[in-house]
Amino acid sequence: MPPLMAPSGEPRTAAPVLDVVVPVHDEEADLEQCVRRLDAHLATLPFSYRITIAENASTDGTLDVAQRLAAQLPGVTVRVETEPGRGRALNRAWAASDAAVLVYMDVDLSTDLNALLPLVAPLISGHSDLAIGTRLAGSSRVVRGAKREFISRSYNLLLRGTLATHVSDAQCGFKAISADVAARLLPLVEDTGWFFDTELLVLAERAGLRIAEVPVDWVDDPDSRVHIVSTARADLAGIVRMWRAFTTGRLPLADLRAQIGRGPLVEPTLDGVPHGLVGQLVRFAAIGAVSTLAYLALFALLRAGLDAQAANLVALLVTAVANTAANRRFTFGRRGRDGAVLAQGQGLLVFALGLALTSGTLAALDVWDPHAHRLVELTFLVAANLAATLLRFVLFRAWVFRTRTPRADRVTAAVVPDLEASAR
Repeated sequence: MPPLMAPSGEPRTAAPVLDVVVPVHDEEADLEQCVRRLDAHLATLPFSYRITIAENASTDGTLDVAQRLAAQLPGVTVRVETEPGRGRALNRAWAASDAAVLVYMDVDLSTDLNALLPLVAPLISGHSDLAIGTRLAGSSRVVRGAKREFISRSYNLLLRGTLATHVSDAQCGFKAISADVAARLLPLVEDTGWFFDTELLVLAERAGLRIAEVPVDWVDDPDSRVHIVSTARADLAGIVRMWRAFTTGRLPLADLRAQIGRGPLVEPTLDGVPHGLVGQLVRFAAIGAVSTLAYLALFALLRAGLDAQAANLVALLVTAVANTAANRRFTFGRRGRDGAVLAQGQGLLVFALGLALTSGTLAALDVWDPHAHRLVELTFLVAANLAATLLRFVLFRAWVFRTRTPRADRVTAAVVPDLEASAR
C-alpha cells in the first residue's frame, strides 16, 4: 500500500493524532462544503489531524472535487477505491492510516460536530477502545421522521436479541477507534457495506473491549443514499452470518480477549478465602434464588394434578437444567459449546443428589404427618432446597466447573502475557 501523499506530492512524515475518514460515493454536490466545515472545526481542537476522503467508485465529479480540496487544504488527503462499498472503503482507509485514533463520519455531517471532542477524548486518554455517537440516549436531540426512528430502534432491539450486543445505536455514522485495536479487529470484519459498523462493534464487545457512547445532536439528511429495503436485507444476512460464526466458534474470540481485551478488575480478597469465591457465591446465590422461586412456582402448579413426589421430580429437573446453564455462564464464566454437554451431565448427577435430599424430606414428612398442609410441605422443601443448594455450589466449584490446567494451557498461559505486552 503506497503512503498517503500530501497535496505537494511528498509523503507525509508526521503521523497525526486523528484521522477522520469520510467515505463518499457520488457526493459531488455536498462534498466541498461539508469537508471545509469539518476542516474548520478540526482546526479548533488541540490535536493534529488529517481528513481522508475515501472515494469509492463514484460515477459523477466527486473525485475531482476531492482532489481539488486536497490541493487547497493541507489537512485533506484522498484515497481512491475502485470497488463500491462504504464498509470496504472505511476498512481499507483505517487499515492504511498511521494516526493514533481513527474516526469515521458521514459526509452529510448530520451529527453535530461539537460531539467530536467528547468522541475522541476517551480514546486519546486510554479510557476506552472504541467510541460511538448515539442518537438513542435520553439526552440526545434528534430530528428525523417517525419511519426512520422506528427502523433504527427496531434494528438495535434486534441486535440485542440476536447478537447480545449492549450498544444503543450501532448504525450512527459517527465512530472512533484506537489504531492498535483496529489493527486486530479490521481483518476479522467481513462486511463491505452498511453492516460494517455493527460487525465491528459486536466483535469489539465479544473481545472484551470498552466502548464509550456519546449522546449526539443529529438532524436527518433528506437526501440520504441509504436504501432501506436492500440495507435491511444485508443487515439480516450479516446478523445470521455472525450468529453462525459465534455458535460454531469460527472466530478467534478467546485469542482476541487474551491479547487486547480488558480483563476483570482484581477482586478484593479476604484472609483464608480463595480468590474469586466471594463473587461466585454472590452470583450463585442470585441464580439460586431465582431457581428456587421458579421451582416452587412450578411445584405448586404441578401439584394440582400430580402427587408430591412426581411434582417435585418434574419441577426440580426443569429448574436444575436451567440452573446449571446459568451457573456455567455467569457464576463460573464458561462460554461456548465446549464442555457444555459434559457439564449438564455432571449437573444431572448433582441434581440426583438434590432430588434424593428433597424426596427424602418429603418421605420423612409423610411418615411424621401424612396429612400435612401444603404450606408445611413448601416450608420443608425450602429448607431441603437450601441444603441442596449449598451442596450444589460445593460440587459445582470443586467438580463440575473446577479450573483444569492441562499442559497445553500452561504453555498458553506463559505466552499470553508476551502477546498482551506486544499488543499494547
